[in-house]
Amino acid sequence: MNMYKTKSLLKTSLYFLAFLFLVLACSKDDAPNPDPITEIPDTEVPVAKDVTAHDFMWKAMNFWYFWQANVADLSDSRFANDSQYNSYLQEQGEPDEFFNDKLLFTEDRFSFLNADYKELVQSFQGISKSNGLEFGLSLFSNSENVYGYVRYIVPGSNAATADISRGEIFTGVDGQTLNLDNYQSLLFGSNDTYTLNMASIENNTISANGKSVTLTKEAGLSENPVFKTEVFEVSGQKIGYLMYNGFTSNYNEELNAAFGTLKTAGVTDLVLDLRYNSGGSVNSSRLLASMIYGTDTSKLYIRQRWNAKLQPQFSASQLEDYFANTTGESPINTLNLSRVFVIATGSTASASELVMNGLDPYMDVIHVGTTTRGKNEFSITLVDLPSNTYIYASDKESSINANNRWGIQPLVGRNENSVGFYDYTDGFTPDHALAESLGNYGVLGDPSEPLLAKCLELITGDSSSTGKSAKALSFALNEFDNSKRHTLLKERMILDKPLEFNK
Repeated sequence: MNMYKTKSLLKTSLYFLAFLFLVLACSKDDAPNPDPITEIPDTEVPVAKDVTAHDFMWKAMNFWYFWQANVADLSDSRFANDSQYNSYLQEQGEPDEFFNDKLLFTEDRFSFLNADYKELVQSFQGISKSNGLEFGLSLFSNSENVYGYVRYIVPGSNAATADISRGEIFTGVDGQTLNLDNYQSLLFGSNDTYTLNMASIENNTISANGKSVTLTKEAGLSENPVFKTEVFEVSGQKIGYLMYNGFTSNYNEELNAAFGTLKTAGVTDLVLDLRYNSGGSVNSSRLLASMIYGTDTSKLYIRQRWNAKLQPQFSASQLEDYFANTTGESPINTLNLSRVFVIATGSTASASELVMNGLDPYMDVIHVGTTTRGKNEFSITLVDLPSNTYIYASDKESSINANNRWGIQPLVGRNENSVGFYDYTDGFTPDHALAESLGNYGVLGDPSEPLLAKCLELITGDSSSTGKSAKALSFALNEFDNSKRHTLLKERMILDKPLEFNK
């Protein structure tokens, strides 16, 4: 190529480049500037979130949950492969949201979880952080304002050292009037110490009385559920009274000792007070039933019903519980009764109702009080263990995934009695209806306390010595909540026997 042609080509190229630059510059001026946030795509690969807890919860619920077949997301055919399953887990919210929103059946009122499984385990042993004040809550008529009333005080607690007693009323906390919007944060929030603003009833009206009581929640409070044991001699009859406030396996020996006292006294009738007992250990319920009725180990107490996948996998010894003749440590003190009078209310749930149902085919169970809660499912504690069972056991602590402390307490089955009855989700209605009243609240364990007085009247046929049971109710309660429903043990029926699968 000659020099002229080279210069000519170079000159043409330069003109073309200049023209192209001008066109591009004009185009840039005419077009809107791109928003670097919304218009420039992010090419970074999203970081996968940790779904260890979600994976544990789904697999545990798919295997154990009583209503597994009724929850679409727990279906065995929900995912075609591991990739779909993993993508599904990545799309979920926090573990507690996932559990409550995606894994629970709509009719399930009682399954729950906790971010620290150890808190679950301690609660089932009767250990909690509490000030020891047990109370109910009701609404004022035509108002959203709330008033509370003391049911009982746990011995040895902070409340036991304060100037407060059963039947006293409070309408505020730390100077704030209680209402539906604030009562949970004020009474059950993170505040360990609060001051109750007390009130009194005058002319059937509750009004502030100027008294205040400061209480502090303390860690490690252990409540002995055997609250009262009494023997009454009324109209020539010896009648036993036992107030039992929780089915706590750590106190089975104390329960048996109480029945030893009643047996030695020669009682011929028993009033079992479960009015504030929201449940607990299934085995403790079996022991209590044996202490009341008898120790014939050939008689069936209850039979378990699991989901359709699990039911055929269990052995007969797993599914059936018979009356017991020993607590495991000592022979059972039984009264061998043919009837029992049970004080039960809307706060009576789970293992308490199980005792009533389990005894019913064998003896007269006379219910005094109000309709019970209607909790007839049992649960187990599940944690992240390297197996497909996930069942918590104290000797497996070292094997629990250190990166996942979540514990779940799902409903996994129902108990039926020896004749197959189990459907009491609406609760047990009383044979003799009588509600507690602030105008006539009474002292627990005193024969003049209205519900106990009614039982004594029914036993003896004599109303003259217990006439207060017929007193007009001056301030009947319409309870909507209580302190026990805000504990981990609330309304639970805990299956605490080793599980045995068919070989």
